[in-house]
Amino acid sequence: MRRVTTLTETVADDLRAKIYAGELAPGERLPSEPELMSAYGVSRTTVRRALLQLIHEGLVQSQQGVGYHVRSVTPLVWVASRPERNTRMDVSPADAWSLGVREQGREPREDIEVGIVAPPGRVAARLGLGEGESAVVRKRERWVDGQVMLLADTYYPEKLVGGTPIAQPGDVLPGTYAVLRDLGYGWVRSQDEITIRMPTREESARLGLAEGTPVGEHVRTSWAADGTPVRLQVSVLPGDRNVIVYELEEEA
Repeated sequence: MRRVTTLTETVADDLRAKIYAGELAPGERLPSEPELMSAYGVSRTTVRRALLQLIHEGLVQSQQGVGYHVRSVTPLVWVASRPERNTRMDVSPADAWSLGVREQGREPREDIEVGIVAPPGRVAARLGLGEGESAVVRKRERWVDGQVMLLADTYYPEKLVGGTPIAQPGDVLPGTYAVLRDLGYGWVRSQDEITIRMPTREESARLGLAEGTPVGEHVRTSWAADGTPVRLQVSVLPGDRNVIVYELEEEA
């Protein structure tokens, strides 16, 4: 049986096609609700439902008193497979992610909060922490060109890093790997898990997400040569602002 297209879908489909074709450019203001009602011969309710659908898809944003605009976002490319063993002392932040940001002609910044916590259950399990064992957490808001780009919370067993620069406020130069290496626990293997989901209310507020924008949750667990889990990083990345890339070498 053939599916009947509603008036709302007809309006949304046409506007979406114009956005993808570039007829409505990023940042451009959409026609007003009365103009859309006249152009498509539909009611205000139909227009609003169509615009709401595009907002949920992350294509359109609305602002009180300004109207509807095509969303304008330049995605950031994160080459997640790059080694994280940093050596630079002349720039901060100097981790692989931040250096990658600069390579794209953009400017990174981090807001860092450090604490000692009883880790969430999944963190404790991945780090092999028993009941009552604490973790040092470094919570970072990572900014690019003045816009928050992602949230990254990194956990370390306190029994390994307590009293080291990892447990102190501020950036760690030349990087947390160097600290763990000097302790005999530099990581040699990592595993990534990526989940696409809708954000929590707190994440949405901190990241300034438009309604309907999904996030990618990137979880990286790292182990030392003897199999000791030494680090767990949980990153939350807005789906409309980030592209995660892996470079893989294949044997012939």
